[in-house]
Parts: sequence; structure tokens; C-alpha cells
Amino acid sequence: MRSRYAAFVKGDRKYLQRTWHSTTRPRKLTLDDTEWTRLEILDKNQGGLFDKVGVVEFNAHHTGGVLHERSRFVREDGRWVYLDAAG
Repeated sequence: MRSRYAAFVKGDRKYLQRTWHSTTRPRKLTLDDTEWTRLEILDKNQGGLFDKVGVVEFNAHHTGGVLHERSRFVREDGRWVYLDAAG
């Protein structure tokens, strides 16, 4: 989660694409000029060494406000990848 946030901060599209699940990854990723200022992890569920899924709830602060999300991650080919925003 933190590495993907850092990739958004830096505008690293390649890293974001590599860490996105193959079934939900967009073909083309367009990033805007949002200035991200801080990541606040609020909660996590699973995502441990022996888990196959995990959820991270967070606030991503930016100059225009806050993005709140519960992100689902899964293991794909042995590594954690972003699946989608949990409901």
C-alpha cells in the first residue's frame, strides 16, 4: 500500500501497472497533477505472511482534500497486487 502511494506521489505509472491485478488493471493509466501530501493507514485486515488476501483502509491526503478508500489486495504470482476498492 505504501509503495503504491509513493508511486502516485512520484507519478510512476509503470510501478502502478506492475502492482495492479491483471484482471482489474487499466490498459492505460492516466495520472492527474494531484499533489499528494500524506498517507494515513486507518485499518488493515489480513494481508499477513500466509494470507492470500488483505484489505487496507486509508486516507490519502492531498492539497484539495482527502481520498478515503478500503483497498483489496491479493497475491498474484507470489506478490501482493492491488485488486480494487472494497465496498
